Formats: sequence, structure tokens, C-alpha cells
Amino acid sequence: MPKVVVIVGPTAVGKTDLSLDIAQHLDAEIINADSMQLYRGMDIGTAKVPLEQRRAIPHHMLDVLEVTQGATVSDYQRDAREIVEQIHARGKRVVVVGGSGLFVQGLLEDMQFPASDPEVRERLEQEAEEFGAPAMFDRLQALDAAAAVNVAPNNLRRVLRALEVIELTGEAPVTTLKQLDEIVPSVRIGLRRDRAELDQRIEARVEIMWQQGLVDEVRSLEQAGLRNGVTASKALGYAQVLDFLADEITEAEAKEQTMSSTRRYVRRQDSWFNRDTRINWIQADEPDLFTRVLATIESASCAPKAV
Repeated sequence: MPKVVVIVGPTAVGKTDLSLDIAQHLDAEIINADSMQLYRGMDIGTAKVPLEQRRAIPHHMLDVLEVTQGATVSDYQRDAREIVEQIHARGKRVVVVGGSGLFVQGLLEDMQFPASDPEVRERLEQEAEEFGAPAMFDRLQALDAAAAVNVAPNNLRRVLRALEVIELTGEAPVTTLKQLDEIVPSVRIGLRRDRAELDQRIEARVEIMWQQGLVDEVRSLEQAGLRNGVTASKALGYAQVLDFLADEITEAEAKEQTMSSTRRYVRRQDSWFNRDTRINWIQADEPDLFTRVLATIESASCAPKAV
């Protein structure tokens, strides 16, 4: 099978437009690798491509979860790999695009996931409600101090997952990831921009989201249970607007915090993707970007004849 074309990079760098151009040229279908675009109704704040702008290119792994559901890498890995097989069976190419590095790695590489037990998880969640997140983190530290170092004390989801895995297997889950063997052959394209330019694009994107009605979108999703969503409620923009709707901050503060949080997230994305030696990095503002990307794909011997 031809290699999967993967387009990664930080938020607002320009991945979406490039993915559409490449998919159209290769007669490919697109698989989303942005964890927050998995959610139905989270459109404006995730910069999800509207249906009428998708150029009739099939898109997958969009709008597959309710905001009350958790987005897990293991579920994404299973579903996205199945979709890759289905697309190849139709004789078409695959373009994966997104900035969620862990989800990209889960799809492409030999990432294994410890077993889960709903009863154990439910009990730990009840204990967290009774004793609080700090107490659960203290328990993790007592059981495995090395694992606790790599888990933020206020990230209750990861704390509980680590406790669950320890209880089920006797060992803590791996919390630092290295490059693994590739299971889904790929050619990886990474887009970069000057930091100052990227910051300006982030600010412009947030302004547009507000103009398009992000506050109303969050208000509607709140009625659908967004506040109860372990993953969705933490999404950039959505978490800040929820705070605004709860009168904890002003709307101006929500907008500014969304911008600053996105800038910090971009730094984390850079740190993640810079570890991946398989990525071919290209400046997103190059005038011959499309040609450069096609040449990179062809050099990996995965490009079909022109369509």
C-alpha cells in the first residue's frame, strides 16, 4: 500500500489548506488528527473545515464523539487504522492532518495501551470526588514517584489513569514517549512559521472565532453537557468561555486567555514534533510550498501518477 501522507505542525500554521490541496491532487481522502475536532458541535473553536469548503473530499474522524465522551488515543488508533485500510481498499490515498501529536503517533507507530477496567475506574473517580485531586496525586506519588514526576498534579484524568494501570498491572503506564517502530508506513510533512508571525495568526484566528459566534457555540454545548466532558471541556477557547459564562472572568479576559493559552500550546506542539526525526520540515510561507511538498512525497516513492 502507498505510504500515508501526514501533515503536522502547530495550531494556525496552515495545515488545513495544504491538506486540501494535496488530497485533491492525489485523489486522497482525509483523516483528522486533531483531538478536539472529534467532537460534534465543536466547530468554530476548533477551526473545523465547513462541509461546503471540503471540495467534495471525504473527511474522516470528524464529529464522531459527543462532548460528554472522552477522547482516547487507543480508541482513535483503532478507528483511524481501520479507516486507513478501508480507504486503501477503495484504491485511494490517505492524507492525515492535525496537530495532536500523541494521536498522530498512536495511528502511525507501535504504541501499546494497558488494559482498562470500568469498575476500577469508577471506584477511583468516586474516591477522587470524596478525597479530592491532591489526595489522589499523593497516592500516585506514594505508589510510583517516578511516574508521578511526569504527571501534572492537577491533571486528574492522567492521575486516575496511572492509578488504574498500577492497580491492574502492578506497573505505572509509560508517561514519556520515544519514537517507536512504524506500523502504518508514512511520509511526514511538518509546517513551520516564524514565531512572531504565528503569534499574529493565532490572535487573528481567535478574533475570527469570536466574530463567528464562539460564545454562542459554547453556550449551546453547555446545554448538551460540555461542562461534564472530561476532555472537551478543557479545549482551548471552550474552557475560557465556560469560565466567562460562569461569571468567573470577563469576556475580554476569556478572549485574551484563549490567545495566551494557544500560544503556550503551540510551544508544547513544537516540543513534541521536534522529537520526531521522520518529519520533513518546510516553511509554510514558502511561495512554492505545494511543489516542495509534492517533491517530498515523490522522493519517498509514495506518489501515484498525476490525476
